[in-house]
Amino acid sequence: MHICFFTHEFPKEGFPHGGVGTFIKTISKAYVNNGHKVSVVGVNNYTNEEEVLVLDGVTVHRLKAVKIRGLNWMFNSNAINNRIKKIHQDTPIDIVETPELGLAFFKKIPEIKYIIRLHGGHHFFSEAENRKVNWWKGFQEKRSFKKADGFIAVSKYVKEHTAKYLSYNNKRIQIIKYPIDLGVFYPRPNIAVSPNTILFAGTVCEKKGIDQLILAMKKVIELFPEMKLEIYGRDWYFKNGKSYIDYLKQKVIPKLEEASKNIIFKGPVPINELAEKYASSRLCVFPSLMETQGLVAPEAMAMEKLVVFSKCGPGPETIYDKKTGLLCDPYSVDNIAEAIIWALNNDEKSKLIAKEARKFVLDNYNIEVLLKQNIEFYKSV
Repeated sequence: MHICFFTHEFPKEGFPHGGVGTFIKTISKAYVNNGHKVSVVGVNNYTNEEEVLVLDGVTVHRLKAVKIRGLNWMFNSNAINNRIKKIHQDTPIDIVETPELGLAFFKKIPEIKYIIRLHGGHHFFSEAENRKVNWWKGFQEKRSFKKADGFIAVSKYVKEHTAKYLSYNNKRIQIIKYPIDLGVFYPRPNIAVSPNTILFAGTVCEKKGIDQLILAMKKVIELFPEMKLEIYGRDWYFKNGKSYIDYLKQKVIPKLEEASKNIIFKGPVPINELAEKYASSRLCVFPSLMETQGLVAPEAMAMEKLVVFSKCGPGPETIYDKKTGLLCDPYSVDNIAEAIIWALNNDEKSKLIAKEARKFVLDNYNIEVLLKQNIEFYKSV
């Protein structure tokens, strides 16, 4: 098959990226290794120029962004449509896959089937963050859904909550989890574990529960004075351009008083380095207020690390409490602290849970199994 991803998020070396970019890079490489052709088309969010290159057999087209206030969407959509049409003429495309908003301005080619993968769209996160739906984005999402030939949801939760606002129009839909790259995320007994390190990874923003985690560290540090929280991930910015990390440093961390020095921002790191950081940490804590599935929890679980994850959203689909990890109430500073303290006080039980966590990931996030599910879904559509 020839699969074309329409996305602006395919990772570029040396630049930070999010979970969607990680997923597309991981699965694209696996498709190619299994004999399929993969193209990626999107606007270049990294540099102000066009780039066409082949990475691990994946042909990536990063188109130069048009920046005309109020008309960006039109010019960029036309450029993407034209590029996909040209690729299809040269090497016929079977499937175009895109996130929720992606098909809004697509000019469909009859021979191609169009799939939306639910990574968490505008309606979904508007509900999760208790904010109004933007009429323009809402319009695009509804228009996009009408054009889809099928849908893939990365969790039962995102499927059900998206359906509260948008219709799947009686088209085929299937739940298929994000795969975990087990060639990167595996136990590394050669790396020494720092007994005083708790790790957080992800975009540093409100919906990841970082505020509550930082405040929970005050109670943790009262009992374990040497314990420190290392925060890995890219910064997020408010509409006024202010850094979320600066906000945390000015408004949240000072509440820890003397313990403030135990909170350390490490910034984004390459995926292989992040795996090493998972390995050297005592436990990993991701108290997200909302996720569609989340990659960091199963990544750390694959490395046989004890993970504290959110009981909200799809958390219970990923972790069975005190069996494959720990679940916490991400809105409760005390509950996050209690979960961390339980882990620190129950080292042997924590190690057994971590072993079960890896088994769970091998059974449920194995890329070979999920690759087959995706291809079978494409063929069924």
